[in-house]
Amino acid sequence: MLCATSRLLAARAASALPAHPRGRGLAPRSRRRELHFPGHPELPPGDFLAGRFARPSVPAGRRAILRRGRMPPAAGGGLAGSELRPRKGRYGSQAARAAGRDVTTEAATARSPKRPAPPSSRRFEAAGRWALLALVTLTSFVTRFHRLDQPPHICWDETHFGKMGSYYINRTFFFDVHPPLGKMLIGLAGYLSGYDGTFLFQKPGDNYEHHSYMGMRGFCAFLGSMLIPLAYLTVLELSRSLPAALLTAAFLTFDTGCLTLSQYILLDPILMFFIMAAMLSMVKYNSCANRPFSAPWWFWLSLTGINLAGALGVKFVGLFIILQVGWNTLSDLWHLFGDLSLSMVTLGKHLTARILCLIVLPLALYIATYAVHFMVLNKSGPGDGFFSSAFQARLSGNNLHNASIPEHLAYGSVITVKNLRMAVGYLHSHRHFYPEGVGARQQQVTTYLHKDYNNLWIIKKHNSNSDPLDPSLPVEFVRHGDIIRLEHKETSRNLHSHYHEAPLTRKHYQVTGYGINGSGDSNDFWRIEVINRKFGNRIKVLRSRIRLIHLVTGCVLGSSGKVLPKWGWEQLEVTCTPYLKETLSSIWNVEDHINPKLPNISLEVLQPSFPEIMLESHMVMIRGNNGLKPKDNEFTSKPWHWPINFQGLRFSGVNDTDFRVYLLGNPVVWWLNLLSLALYILSASVFAVAVQRGARLPAEVEGLSQVLLRGGGQLLLGWMMHYFPFFLMGRVLYFHHYFPAMLFSSMLTGLLWDTLLRLCAWSLASYPLAGCVHTLGILSLLLGTAYSFYLFHPLAYGMVGPLAQDPRSPMAGLRWLESWDF
Repeated sequence: MLCATSRLLAARAASALPAHPRGRGLAPRSRRRELHFPGHPELPPGDFLAGRFARPSVPAGRRAILRRGRMPPAAGGGLAGSELRPRKGRYGSQAARAAGRDVTTEAATARSPKRPAPPSSRRFEAAGRWALLALVTLTSFVTRFHRLDQPPHICWDETHFGKMGSYYINRTFFFDVHPPLGKMLIGLAGYLSGYDGTFLFQKPGDNYEHHSYMGMRGFCAFLGSMLIPLAYLTVLELSRSLPAALLTAAFLTFDTGCLTLSQYILLDPILMFFIMAAMLSMVKYNSCANRPFSAPWWFWLSLTGINLAGALGVKFVGLFIILQVGWNTLSDLWHLFGDLSLSMVTLGKHLTARILCLIVLPLALYIATYAVHFMVLNKSGPGDGFFSSAFQARLSGNNLHNASIPEHLAYGSVITVKNLRMAVGYLHSHRHFYPEGVGARQQQVTTYLHKDYNNLWIIKKHNSNSDPLDPSLPVEFVRHGDIIRLEHKETSRNLHSHYHEAPLTRKHYQVTGYGINGSGDSNDFWRIEVINRKFGNRIKVLRSRIRLIHLVTGCVLGSSGKVLPKWGWEQLEVTCTPYLKETLSSIWNVEDHINPKLPNISLEVLQPSFPEIMLESHMVMIRGNNGLKPKDNEFTSKPWHWPINFQGLRFSGVNDTDFRVYLLGNPVVWWLNLLSLALYILSASVFAVAVQRGARLPAEVEGLSQVLLRGGGQLLLGWMMHYFPFFLMGRVLYFHHYFPAMLFSSMLTGLLWDTLLRLCAWSLASYPLAGCVHTLGILSLLLGTAYSFYLFHPLAYGMVGPLAQDPRSPMAGLRWLESWDF
């Protein structure tokens, strides 16, 4: 079919173009720019993804032949170029000046008015469209809400996001690597549905028992169900074709992967909802470009900004849809700038409107979600240790909240020492030794993110064993430049370093706990220095930024931020670095401070401002994202695995007696998407070259080519934006990260196959059954997709019984790849 289309385009290009003066048979570029397709404003040549190409004219006689039926439209309604919605406001005036009076007159003469359809016919057509949308929406909701209560236990990441919903209900502060909007919405759904926030969400497989979990699952299923009508309307707007939109809806409705993600307490359906809503809003706003500053134009532009804030507020990968909308906006502004009929004042209005709706409004909403987040979570919780001491002072129940502690550090004080690098934690030790072959077999010293008694240290003089807390002895303050010992309170071993290599970081020295009851050797001595202070100055709790210099080796105490193996309880490595450059990883501050001989001061003055809280929380989230590690017995994946549906993900159950749910895309849909990506690149390249070379296309072919290049180009760009950045990420990746890109590839597949089937029917117009080609093709794709869903639906709705490796299993014949572990 593509070869036949290529030969047709080449033949028409050769026969229709006037001869070049130099004898090459092609019109000069200036002539080709003046070609004009009747019924449309001229569009200047543009880039491939934006889909802006010059439209050559079709002679009036040829168009009349097409109308009389020598080349009838494909079954199901053809898409002539005149049926597309042009952006007149962008190009009309400039194109008219470029085309000239003769071309404009010819176009106006050739254009014949259409007989308006009777009102009853238009009402019937509108009712049919609404009925089809209602059917698509109903089917989506039925498939997503079917067996929503099964299984009645925690599945996969419900243990995280359900627990975080509980934290919001209980107003308990926690840390997560994602922005807060998605978890806030889950918590709100649970609260409104009667969930009281008392379920612990400890691990996958725990039964919900009497706790109300259906509200949170139902909320996620509702947003997951809305993906299908949003995709349907997006493709309908891009293609003006009901069959293309219906194909897209079928691919997403009958995909077992999208179905599975939509039925559980997860962030993915919330994220994908905002992505699809932003895409639809952008496409609708583009369609209003010929009516700038009208009410619909403002509505869709503002709604685009709101949805962008929602996408970014759920996960940072929402940045990808922001980049796509940003590319579309820059392209719009660039072409507006080229319209010489627009005054600079009008251009300024266009620029201001986009800044307000696509930058200021999303940013304000994004900041507002954090304001609500910090206002609601005002109680101390498991996330305290990820943040600075000043941040923790604002949390009710934290030992620093409204606390009064001694201001200056003194000998004999019991302290905690916190690293200033985000998400590193407190200097920590415990009664476990380094294993054989890892430096000296002495007590481990690490950093730990949570509050713990093993974080406590006693600060002592390096050359005295007397008790500084003896009431008969005067208070002696620690000063900048003093030589000290740090004795671990729980084990009575001193902070120690030597020339043995650190466990993970080469060329750094090992740090251990050494000695008995505070007695050790000279490798326990450290010089305490305050950043930007003079020798002899006292050291202030919380506010002084200190470094600990090892007296024997000259190295600096710090944390590499690397996660130790299981023998180190997956805490972070502490080293002594010989590189003396000041970095956050080697700078500490004293947080907790207990000394009964010293007066206390209030810490209220140290609470940070809202901008400081925002900045710190983002730094912690980014660092946490980069440090994510896979959970036990969990399959990670690589980006190249995803489009080929190489490997799924267990949501629930392992054994044949368990209720098993397996996240895997419908292989028929996913492999058709993969084939369609290749077919689209090939077919779009053929049309792009033909149009760029000035080929004169029949009306149907010209209209379909614009749908393919413009609408398909937007969808291809969306797929690329949501897929290729994962190749650059260093964090652990999972199969579910591909699903936003899968939405775009499914929309592209629906648009592509509708277009190719129309082209095929048009090319076979001389055969009696040509009109059935398009209809039969669409029906075959719909029925094939539905049947594949019938085969694979147990993956989403749950399986019990023999595993697929067992020949007795009803799923045995469906394990098409060895890597599918269901």
